[in-house]
Amino acid sequence: MLEGAFTDYTWMHQNIRPYPPSPQETSGLELGSDAIYRYALRESDYPTLTIVEPIYDGSGNVIRPGHYELALSIERTFLILMQSKEPVAIIPVFKVEEDDSEKDRLNDRENKRRLKKEAKEKAKTNAQRAKAGMPPVQDYVNMEASIEYNEKGDYFIVKYERGTIRAWGAIKK
Repeated sequence: MLEGAFTDYTWMHQNIRPYPPSPQETSGLELGSDAIYRYALRESDYPTLTIVEPIYDGSGNVIRPGHYELALSIERTFLILMQSKEPVAIIPVFKVEEDDSEKDRLNDRENKRRLKKEAKEKAKTNAQRAKAGMPPVQDYVNMEASIEYNEKGDYFIVKYERGTIRAWGAIKK
């Protein structure tokens, strides 16, 4: 970038345009129409856990840095660390919480009517999207995963959250 006194003289030059030619076109591609977006896999059903440094255990096993999916077992006794749908580690769970206020809200009569009306509208929209060759609209589920190191106990705490369920697991170093 030119600065100072040279800037004024630059704009007077015949071959330099002060503004880009209009309209600016991006080679005819719309945002989101590239193959990387159109043919990519859908988002995972599990929260993503990012591990920055390798985690070693006493047996010499290692969990390498990277992005992992974190799933809760059906019995809610273990967290399963997965990469490319392959299990990498099993983490014991020491605490599980479920939000009961959500169940009360879903069983409310007025809320049931509203959900039924929204389901009809969603079915209508999904039918129109199917005619156009688009995937159906899916409900958003809040998902979060995190890992923290506790220096006093020399262990990692892994937090899992998906929808109304929260679970905490520990990895001993």
